[in-house]
Amino acid sequence: MTKNALVIGGGVLGSMHAWRLQKRGWAVTQIDRDPEPRSASVRNFGLVWVGGRRAGAELSEALQARELWDELASEATHLSVRSNGSITIARTAQELAVMEQSMQLPDAGDRGWTFLDAQEVKKLNPALRGSFLAGLHCSLDAAVEPAHILGDMRKQLLKSESYRWIPNTEILEVSERAGGVVAVDGLGKEYSADLVIVCPGADHSTLFGTELEASPLRKVRLQMFSTEPLGEELTTSIADGDSFRYYPAYDVPALRELPPQSPVAAAAKMQLLMVQRTDGSLTVGDTHEYDEPFDFALREPEYDHLIEVASDILGRRLPKVSRRWAGVYSQETEGEVCHRNLISPRITVVTGPGGRGNSLSPAIAENTLRLLGI
Repeated sequence: MTKNALVIGGGVLGSMHAWRLQKRGWAVTQIDRDPEPRSASVRNFGLVWVGGRRAGAELSEALQARELWDELASEATHLSVRSNGSITIARTAQELAVMEQSMQLPDAGDRGWTFLDAQEVKKLNPALRGSFLAGLHCSLDAAVEPAHILGDMRKQLLKSESYRWIPNTEILEVSERAGGVVAVDGLGKEYSADLVIVCPGADHSTLFGTELEASPLRKVRLQMFSTEPLGEELTTSIADGDSFRYYPAYDVPALRELPPQSPVAAAAKMQLLMVQRTDGSLTVGDTHEYDEPFDFALREPEYDHLIEVASDILGRRLPKVSRRWAGVYSQETEGEVCHRNLISPRITVVTGPGGRGNSLSPAIAENTLRLLGI
């Protein structure tokens, strides 16, 4: 007899759990409160970022996720997974030292890192015509399209009659009853299943709020923007040297010798990430804000800083900014890849991947099911 699973949450984490359950022969119903994706899964770079991950378990999970992204792309040929790699740019001697020492780490090869001088960077990515010293190329990094990835995944899932998608429906209660689990929506309608996986994103209160309040989780707000098309191909994704401060891979002595960031960048805990979308536009960010309540407004000094750094690396002014936005994601705070709360053998909450949702979600989902013995 086919087992039935209910996945609550329509973001990338919930969708990956739905996919891995379907691969195991489960019938899956996926429910989301919004009529279309609106939260962190669409408010990001679409980066599948391997190179900067923490050594050990996190890197292993990133490598596992990278393989699963390729598996998904081979099944769903309409889905865009671009193996474009990334280049992290060193603009100062101190950043160059971090890069050179990082290349000596024992897992540098596992990350697909290659050191490039400035001319080699410009040969690999001719759109970069600014003034910089070197670049760290990561061949394993990839990019997906955050505005389309969830719809493209659902298109693939819906090819099977074993999958059902229910949007615009908020689940307010989940509980075990004899022989299974029942979820109840805001209109009192019940949904029965053998297993429920809740992927609430940054909503730490609607479902199992007591358990999540006691968990090592916090919310993080970020600001980003997109531009009009660049007019040429940006062959890789781009990070600046401030990424060394915020990605844990670069734990080398030279990291402690980096000078302070500019006041704006330091206050907003900033790094530059820049990704070209398939329509030629650029997605640029980002900032990190941890103290709630978050500002409702978008702050311009952070955008000015990002535009300045991106323009310096490109060697020309960025195209016109077309959209600006903020997003909020959930982050586990004790060093784990995500937070899993086993409410019961039939009910599991999974959240808190931080800014690693696209990068790690396939592996997080696969490993959730392995932990549950599925």
